[in-house]
Amino acid sequence: MSYRIGIDLGGTKTEILLLGPGGQEVLRRRAPTPAGYDAALETIAGLVLAAEAEAGVSASVGVGIPGCISPATGLVKNANSNALNGHPFDMDLAARLGREVRVANDANCFALSEATDGAAAGSPVVFGVILGTGTGAGIVVNGRILEGRHRLAGEFGHTPLPWPEPDELPLRQCWCGQTGCLELYLAGPALALECDGPGARDASTIPARAEAGEATARTALTRHAQRLARGLASITNILDPDTIVLGGGLSNLPHLYEVLPDLMRPYIFSDAFSPDIVRAQHGDSSGVRGAAWLWPAE
Repeated sequence: MSYRIGIDLGGTKTEILLLGPGGQEVLRRRAPTPAGYDAALETIAGLVLAAEAEAGVSASVGVGIPGCISPATGLVKNANSNALNGHPFDMDLAARLGREVRVANDANCFALSEATDGAAAGSPVVFGVILGTGTGAGIVVNGRILEGRHRLAGEFGHTPLPWPEPDELPLRQCWCGQTGCLELYLAGPALALECDGPGARDASTIPARAEAGEATARTALTRHAQRLARGLASITNILDPDTIVLGGGLSNLPHLYEVLPDLMRPYIFSDAFSPDIVRAQHGDSSGVRGAAWLWPAE
């Protein structure tokens, strides 16, 4: 078994993690993500070489990015870090490091981390959902990321809100050009909008306000859970995962794990339904851990 480096390339920070042969954490560092494509490559290469020098080892390198590499062009697409789009990121980084690197969507890395040694370890089929400032997901089958022919698998946030209620019509317009995308109903800003109206984006105070008895906050949390249940029920009818793992800031809402199974049940096309819905074990570290696990044991 070998050493593995994982990189989580975010919009504001870049994190590196070195895992030892048994999966133990050897070191972890963070650096600000610079503006510009070349500067980002140099930052990552510098972090990798410094980590290897400090630990006295050589390691495989995996990187999670907020987008994916198009199988048609070999260039990054759909990254909300716009500087990455249109570049052969994996090839350029490999050239700087003098070795092959593996690159995957950050939500896929999250799911892989939790399926490898996290909350869903040992589950054959894992659906990992990130509920943060956006909504993303990844699918892992038998320990490997399921990317799909066009590397679209897991684009949960840009599937439509299923079984919409009359008061949810007309569906909201998404930046992607479609209407009704789940991200508009499940992400943190969507919860803030539901509670505090147009312009609100911070949902962090809503759980405490609901606990204190504020009716508007309680109603917002109820509607959010109902919508999440419908979204997960639709995925379950297609994928039937063994474990659903929730990550991101909204995964810390404890009521979700209590109410989701009952809310999902009416929409499930089965006579039996007992979902395993769990909170991410590695939290914010799942992305960088999953990037390291892009290189499996063999």
